[in-house]
Amino acid sequence: MKRILVIGAGMSSIYLIKYLEEQSQIYGWKLTVADIDVNIVKEKTCPDTLVTELNVLNDSQRDSIIQKYDIVVSMLPANLHIHVAKSCLKYSKFLLTASYESDEIKKMRNEVKANNLLFLNEMGLDPGLDHMSAMQILDRIRSAGHELLGFESFTGGLIAPESDNNPWHYKFSWNPSNVVRAGQEGPAKFIQEGKYKYIPYNRLFRRTEIIEIDKYGKFEGYANRDSLEYIEKYNLQGVPTVYRGTLRRPGFCRAWDVFVQLGATDDSYIIENSETLTHKEFINSFLYYSKTDSVELKLYHYMHIDQDSSIIEKLRWLGIFDDTPVGIKNASPAKILEHILNKKWRLEPEDKDMIVMWHKITYKEKDKTSPAILTSSLCVIGENMKKTAMAKTVGLPLAIATKLVLNGEINVKGLCIPTIKEIYEPVLIELKGYGIVFIEKEL
Repeated sequence: MKRILVIGAGMSSIYLIKYLEEQSQIYGWKLTVADIDVNIVKEKTCPDTLVTELNVLNDSQRDSIIQKYDIVVSMLPANLHIHVAKSCLKYSKFLLTASYESDEIKKMRNEVKANNLLFLNEMGLDPGLDHMSAMQILDRIRSAGHELLGFESFTGGLIAPESDNNPWHYKFSWNPSNVVRAGQEGPAKFIQEGKYKYIPYNRLFRRTEIIEIDKYGKFEGYANRDSLEYIEKYNLQGVPTVYRGTLRRPGFCRAWDVFVQLGATDDSYIIENSETLTHKEFINSFLYYSKTDSVELKLYHYMHIDQDSSIIEKLRWLGIFDDTPVGIKNASPAKILEHILNKKWRLEPEDKDMIVMWHKITYKEKDKTSPAILTSSLCVIGENMKKTAMAKTVGLPLAIATKLVLNGEINVKGLCIPTIKEIYEPVLIELKGYGIVFIEKEL
């Protein structure tokens, strides 16, 4: 009997756990879900699933649990995977995650290969579905002998149209702190028409482009981290344009840039007496002193916001000029901003989120002079605040890959991401049965 250990039962785990419970019934596997909070696990599991408490930072407890299983699926925050990976390497266990491969895990490459193990990372949404859907198209174009001229890819976690009831057209469907800190890892890097481009954080949300997707309307995209690393991942050497980004609804980025320019997204220091501040006093702490001007007026002057700007409605709606107490101690500006936003951007019980992914591939066919353009788009709507599109698109690819590995249908070894046909092909086929379908269009 094969034994599966899932570590972490957070927001994105519900579909993964349900799928693995169903497959365990079919194949006679034994599933265990571990978390530091067993009550969270019990809310997401059926009676046949074993529940256990695990503090992943406790080495002896982690080792004693992991050594009992054949395959480990980690749904923990990315920075904690390394602890799980060390135990999996120590006891020769397969490991699957939905997170980016960290530099620490990359250093294990030779040991993983030498022990004939599989450590499959980046098996969620972004990273994950982006890799698989892109590589399926790129491999097809290359196998036909065509010349690639450009690759662009955007992903966004948004609110579904039927639940969109605020001027930002946005709500949190994943880790709010990651949203607040987005883009701070360093300059965004990409290549456009053969020219290397760099966008520093303080200009990131002013450099956007409009993307229109059939049936779902217009979005705006801003550049992601380091697009250049995808040149090697996707074998795009010599391709003139390689660009990846994040999607929001039009108007979001210009308004969000207000917080960036203020310094309200900074997580590097603590604001004194943060618990005593009101929302208005928090914003005022970044502005010039004036005996007469209101905080609202000072902000508009400082940021050169016109009185008829749509940004004003967005800022007022968030309540940042209210006398509502912040109420959290020893908080950084980013933590205070996250706390304020969470009051307005939190999903309500019946809210539906939406995942949007869009690729644009430009290529030149053999014996033709004019380039062809192919777009591929995915839109998935969630069911409610628990069964979100985010959880579905993160959890199901990882769960399906787990089943395929246990069944021997995925037989690769080493440190991998799902850019390999043996991985992406069967996963994408099965995902279609769950409504995760990419629509291609020739322009």
